[in-house]
Amino acid sequence: MNPSSCQLPISFSIEKLQNDLQTCETNLWTPHFNTNRYEGKWTSVSLRSQSGLETDILSFADKEYKNTPLLDSCPYFKEIMDWFECEKEAVRLLRLGPNSEIKEHVDNDTSYEDGFFRIHVPIVTNSEVYFYVDKKLVPMKMGECWYANFQLPHSVQNKSSEPRIHLTLDCIRNDWSDELFSKMGFDVNFVPKIQHSDEVKRQIIAELSRNPSETNAKIIAELQSQMNP
Repeated sequence: MNPSSCQLPISFSIEKLQNDLQTCETNLWTPHFNTNRYEGKWTSVSLRSQSGLETDILSFADKEYKNTPLLDSCPYFKEIMDWFECEKEAVRLLRLGPNSEIKEHVDNDTSYEDGFFRIHVPIVTNSEVYFYVDKKLVPMKMGECWYANFQLPHSVQNKSSEPRIHLTLDCIRNDWSDELFSKMGFDVNFVPKIQHSDEVKRQIIAELSRNPSETNAKIIAELQSQMNP
């Protein structure tokens, strides 16, 4: 079993992160669409979206994404995106307001084993923000870079009087990321023993097929062997 969360061996300039954030503060922050999943205020602005609009904060797998005009004004966010040598889907800033909570929930097919990984880079946070993945506290600090398996139950509590703001990147697994995650102690050949329906398995196979590699071919073969004839 791979870790439920892991800090990546890279950190970013807090000053530069917060400078780019100031550029985004003049734009419209959109309330998160999953209104039943949170209490308080949870808003977002997009740097990369399906429509190319900053206010389009939807994130669905297997869709085409494009940079928003806002990204052109945020050179450091662009530099961070480019550090990840893989395809990117949604890239957003997520703000959880003071005394707000994201209730425990799961996001389907959002684990590294599914061919996908979501990265969090805290821009503004403090010791009164509690981020849990699989019931375990993930101690994210400003400027750090974290992966978590959001297919597991996760929640966030901001008990402070300040907002918590993260840069998040939805990335597609490839050979470059396999090498990176292997160095972090991941078994990139691991296939979780989760009883997916055949339809979900077909979706996972389709996602992995978008990025052919020896590792993905092994995972596809294993999933295909589990499907009903």
